[in-house]
Amino acid sequence: MKETRYFYVPQAPERNELPEEEAQHALRVLRLKEGDEMILMDGQGTFYRAEVTIASSKHCMYAILETMPQERTWEGHLHLAIAPTKMMERMEWLVEKATEVGVDELSFLDCRFSERRSIKLPRIEKIVVSAVKQSRKAWMPRLNEMASFRTFIDCHQTGRRYIAHCYDEVPRRNLFDLLRLGDEQDALVLVGPEGDFSIDEVNYAVERGFVSVDLGKSRLRTETAGLAAVMMMQLSKQ
Repeated sequence: MKETRYFYVPQAPERNELPEEEAQHALRVLRLKEGDEMILMDGQGTFYRAEVTIASSKHCMYAILETMPQERTWEGHLHLAIAPTKMMERMEWLVEKATEVGVDELSFLDCRFSERRSIKLPRIEKIVVSAVKQSRKAWMPRLNEMASFRTFIDCHQTGRRYIAHCYDEVPRRNLFDLLRLGDEQDALVLVGPEGDFSIDEVNYAVERGFVSVDLGKSRLRTETAGLAAVMMMQLSKQ
């Protein structure tokens, strides 16, 4: 029996052809032919069972056979904001794994001790699309351009907001305990660069309503801390 193949097709019902990159994968790698079935994902909560109607050298046309709305597997809106690492491969790994685990929004922070001041969002988007297909996620996480730390804080002044850091002089509570005991469903967690947020950044966030937290007793790399935060959000909201 042939394995079901998944393809990311925004506004799938409004079109009848796979996007170019998806078509190339379907035709050249998977060698799909007319009559083969596949699942289309619109990234907005719906899967579509479809059949290949035309498979040419460059075009893969389809007809939708069934619309399959999906149910969310977690509650609330889960948002991770993180300072990218100098080695982008580590950040790409985090994005992939966070998408597989399940997250609604990813933001990137430019902090005082940041090792990287810019990112290539199209590259990150491709990784997210691949991870969404691999993990069969019905919703595509929202990706935001990098923003300065203070700009980001000033733009997020409502909801449950947490800043994870390692400063002993600023009282902290465990993130998972707070998430598990809280009634609100949405959560935003900030994770700093390898050198941590500056103490001034931590104080700035706390003064504006962010809750000071830790992610456990271990000192984690940035990408590990980011994934730990996503896991805690997921486990507390299922």
